[in-house]
Amino acid sequence: MRIALVAQHGSPLSTAPGAGTGAQAAAMTSLARALAEQGHRTTIYARKDSRDLPGSAILARGVTVEHLTAGPPTPLSEDKLTKHVSEFGDKLAGRWNRARPDVAHAHSWTSGLAALAAARERDVRVVQSFGSLAVTEQRHRMPVAGGAARIRLETCIARSADAVLAGTSAQASEFIRMGVPRAALTVVPAGVDTDRFSPDGPVADRGPRPRLLAVAPLVGGQGLEVLVRMLSGVPEADLMIAGGPPQMQLRNQKVYRDLMRLARSLGVHTRLSFTGEVSPADLPALLRSADLLVSAAPYDPYGVITLAAMACGTPVAVSAVGSNRDAVLDETTGLLVAPGRPGLLAQRVRRLLAAPMRLEAFGIAAADRAGARYSWDRIARETAAAYERCLPSSAAVAQADQPEREPEPEAAGDLVAALA
Repeated sequence: MRIALVAQHGSPLSTAPGAGTGAQAAAMTSLARALAEQGHRTTIYARKDSRDLPGSAILARGVTVEHLTAGPPTPLSEDKLTKHVSEFGDKLAGRWNRARPDVAHAHSWTSGLAALAAARERDVRVVQSFGSLAVTEQRHRMPVAGGAARIRLETCIARSADAVLAGTSAQASEFIRMGVPRAALTVVPAGVDTDRFSPDGPVADRGPRPRLLAVAPLVGGQGLEVLVRMLSGVPEADLMIAGGPPQMQLRNQKVYRDLMRLARSLGVHTRLSFTGEVSPADLPALLRSADLLVSAAPYDPYGVITLAAMACGTPVAVSAVGSNRDAVLDETTGLLVAPGRPGLLAQRVRRLLAAPMRLEAFGIAAADRAGARYSWDRIARETAAAYERCLPSSAAVAQADQPEREPEPEAAGDLVAALA
């Protein structure tokens, strides 16, 4: 197949902070490489967010990146990207007039708007992934970029696409509530690089006490205060929090100061440490050094760190939310605990640390599950199968099984025009 991966949010080659350099861009690059290794021709269409980016580049054998100029060549926040959806869609249409893909896979709602507009009258099937849904963020009382308009747009996009890939079973249920036909839905989770994240490899230095490791940005809403409170109930362990700005700048972070103040009030500050920013190259060794990865985040749509730890053979004790509920087998590859329960989390962690053989068995099972279920090879095969079900050759079969969709109140093209 000729596959277009649409990423208006930014290029995987960008070095600009916050633009195409995070988990979403890394996941798209991994997916593109895996699809190419399976014989597909893959092109990533990304917005040019830096003057230094070339018009096109070969990312790997069978993978090309095309940079489209839409708006200023600088990183833009999600709400500002909407102003340039129409231009990005026009540029996509121009490229597809010359080289039409069989299927376009849009990542994020702004990319979906552009892809649907460009696909009209060009016989290009559109598959949509969202990552995090605005309606779910709203339910968790998180700030929603785009507000009510984004909720309406995501519903329209999901119901207009030929297929929708849900990252978790919970997200699939959300799509059904939004009116997406079951026949159009496939659950395809995020993958993990099992070559980079594996039990074999360097291990970061550590002390003699059991190490509990949390990997999260130093911002609110990550449940880090729950982990500090948990630490008071696990007196034999240290807690290391990795993430945030460089270590020399930690004192400037309000979240860091608040956590240290809480740790001192609980008498656990001598067992709490912060690494600051961790480079991607150093992350596998850090994960291997932990006895247990811990997370009390109330919302985790991706589960990237959970999967990376499991692939490294490190068991996890994480919130029973989002992707974690699908990835973690409770009492087999780790522990699932309701968010906001520091006492319960401490009790279960303490019990697990007291059983070294059980902890080791959890780590072995975690690595096995990550490799068997979440390798990019498997994720690419499942994604390609979803693409193939959209193609004309399977249209007659799909039509027999798929209920008729309700007419949309606004066509995707009309929504794009309204945003322009």
